[in-house]
Amino acid sequence: MDRTPQTKHAQTALWNGSAGHAWIAAQALLDPMFKPFEDLLVGSVATCAGLRVLDVGCGTGSTTIATARSLAGKGHCVGIDVSAPMIAFARTRAQRERATASFICADAQTYAFEPASFDRIMSRFGVMFFDNPLQAFENLCRAARDKAELCCIAWRGATDNPFMTTAERAAAPLLPNLPSRQPDAPGQFAFADPSRVSSILKGSGWTDIDIRPIDIECTLPEAALASYFTQLGPVGRVLQEADERTRALVVDAVRAAFDPYVHGTEVRFVGACWLLNARTR
Repeated sequence: MDRTPQTKHAQTALWNGSAGHAWIAAQALLDPMFKPFEDLLVGSVATCAGLRVLDVGCGTGSTTIATARSLAGKGHCVGIDVSAPMIAFARTRAQRERATASFICADAQTYAFEPASFDRIMSRFGVMFFDNPLQAFENLCRAARDKAELCCIAWRGATDNPFMTTAERAAAPLLPNLPSRQPDAPGQFAFADPSRVSSILKGSGWTDIDIRPIDIECTLPEAALASYFTQLGPVGRVLQEADERTRALVVDAVRAAFDPYVHGTEVRFVGACWLLNARTR
């Protein structure tokens, strides 16, 4: 959900700092909210003997662990993420749940994977944060075996996802230092343009490219809504530095802006995404 103008290594700093710790703190809220996307990815993994799966931008490890569980010892799932605190959390979680998943703390766009070592590469909201996506998908292509599958879920644009920008639209008049979104910059909506995404995949060596829209209803408890928008995204980060009066004004304004999504004790919204599929040659 980042919208800060990017420089080299900015994403590494962000996810090893405030954003990474915020996602760890909100893990119990985010995993159920995004579970429909996880189920879509995990359900498409074939459980054949010896299958090796790479989960890119695995964060706190939910999708990696779920995939490892679905393989039931017939294969292995590896998660990779640039965030050291999130990977540490994922490892602890896997150990606690006795999952066979393993994790790498590194940047997937430059990490020296063993060539031709994965049958499937997947990602739930992890591929939009590369500062050089062409280089990243070239590196992932080298790590994939012949006819390996790529399956990723990425957000469509901000216009298609009004829920995701509600907080910043409501808070903007009260937070003049709220940074503006940069088109195509690393962040939540970096893959909004499907023609750009297709060009990246083609240019990095993938073939049989299929990009299709999916719309999935997501939910979270109404009681957790304030925690959601005060911890995560650009508003959450700016509020860390705000004084108490400003914070109170922003919380009131933003909470009211979410009213159309509140249905009793539940918040509902549609996650408008792309389902990206491709293969190695």
